[in-house]
Amino acid sequence: MKNYDSIVVGAGITGAAIAYELAKTGFSVLLLEQHGTPDNATRYSYGGLAYWSGSTPLTRQLCEEAIALYQNLNLELDAETEFRELDLLLTIAADHDPQAAAASYNHVAIRPRLLNIKEACELEPLLNSEAIAGALTVKHGHINPEKTNQGYIQGFLRAGGEMQIAQVLDLQTTSSSNAGMKLSGVQTNVDTYHSENVVICAGGFSRQLLKLAGIPMKLYFTHAEVIETPPVELSLRTLIMPANLQRFQLEAESTKVDELWQVPNEPVPPILDVGAVQFQDGSLRLGQVSRVLTDPFGKINAEESEMWLRTNVQQILPMLGNLSGTWHHCLVAFSSDRLPLIGAIPGFEGVHIFSSFSNPLVIVPPLARRFANFLAGKEDEIITQLSPGR
Repeated sequence: MKNYDSIVVGAGITGAAIAYELAKTGFSVLLLEQHGTPDNATRYSYGGLAYWSGSTPLTRQLCEEAIALYQNLNLELDAETEFRELDLLLTIAADHDPQAAAASYNHVAIRPRLLNIKEACELEPLLNSEAIAGALTVKHGHINPEKTNQGYIQGFLRAGGEMQIAQVLDLQTTSSSNAGMKLSGVQTNVDTYHSENVVICAGGFSRQLLKLAGIPMKLYFTHAEVIETPPVELSLRTLIMPANLQRFQLEAESTKVDELWQVPNEPVPPILDVGAVQFQDGSLRLGQVSRVLTDPFGKINAEESEMWLRTNVQQILPMLGNLSGTWHHCLVAFSSDRLPLIGAIPGFEGVHIFSSFSNPLVIVPPLARRFANFLAGKEDEIITQLSPGR
């Protein structure tokens, strides 16, 4: 049986990026992914890169590193990420105060500019002027998340990494001489693999996977729901999101009582943040519903949810709500403090986590690079601050 320096579980953008960086650093790496066709949060992402949104020294630094990294990522990966810059429009509901909405962004690195209704509709003609009191705008990075993800995987394979399509069934552990537990293997439906280190990057499924191995982790997830259309003739000029994002409040409320996550539950009602983006091939993603079901396999009434989503999109963007499209659903991981969980899991030697990114596409690449160097022995104050033991 072949041994690896590291096994990475999950090949979304988090797993693909850290696997690539580890292989590039010189580690022998096995990347495990349960789906042959991508079906994860990366696959259904809007693809937005909120460089402007850093609100602390730590997040601002990571955003700055990400800008420099993305400008050269096409060349580094020899892949087309479709990196570009878009106008982001943060719509302000008709019954909300535009000045108050603008003030709520005073803490970010680049404050969005306030537009009146006329200015907002000139920037995005598909907007319903009667549904908004104005909007905020700022330049926003954008990529094709699927192509970028695939670029990382191909770069990883070129660097000597190995990939296996297999479902992880268990993390095998034994007693450690340090009075904790030590990783001994990763059991899948195909084979059992051995490594000194495993990095869990399974998104919303990470909590369940760790729980199977007896590893408690305050890692949470929403069920995110979007509609994806085929290429259309309509042209959406901007990336649309609401100025008042309810998702962050939903995440904060749902993690107040961790015990509610021990059994199938719905701690808080679902929310809908109306958003839309058009990719370079003309296809659209419309979203998104965020639903907190503590069971990763919890049942959702797809027809009812799609109707709720379409009705709300139609209010803001009347020409988009009834477009032909397919409803999709995925799990989106998050932590209780909006910072990712990165590093060794206390009490479980050789088990690491790299998950729960609230601003994932921006900060995953620089953090993957930092974390790979950290595992190679380089001290890193930022990675230490993001430890799951914090």
